[in-house]
Amino acid sequence: MKKNAVLIALALLAAPVPLGAQDAPGAIHVVEGQGCECCAKWTEYLQEQGFEVTSEERFGMLLIQHKIAQGVPARLYSCHTAQIDGYFLEGHVPAEDIRRLLDERPDAAGLAVAGMPYGSPGMGPQASREAYEVLLVRKDGSSEVFTRYPAGDGV
Repeated sequence: MKKNAVLIALALLAAPVPLGAQDAPGAIHVVEGQGCECCAKWTEYLQEQGFEVTSEERFGMLLIQHKIAQGVPARLYSCHTAQIDGYFLEGHVPAEDIRRLLDERPDAAGLAVAGMPYGSPGMGPQASREAYEVLLVRKDGSSEVFTRYPAGDGV
């Protein structure tokens, strides 16, 4: 009996659970890696930028299963995955790119910043950042550059 209860609990944790704020237009729900400081910093950054944000932590395969369920291509994985208005946001996506995504409403699955580039939101000061790209990810998994951020210009 205990084994069944554990399996049911794991299944419930792995399933995407709609939260109230996740359903609200313009609200961002972030699924963070368990104990990840940069995930928490990105969530705080979004709140400072005026977004309504909820978050939860998932560990290991539960986080990977969530990414798969959202349609994030494995080559673009980062430490957290968020959802807003039917799009995913993978990694340290800047607020201005999220706003542009919502304004333009492209036929896409979401935005991704692969890896964890230093100086992206939540990953250290922009003045000493490394160059990185925000990718627009299409529903077929292909991607194209949405925005380029040059190294260390402090923008």
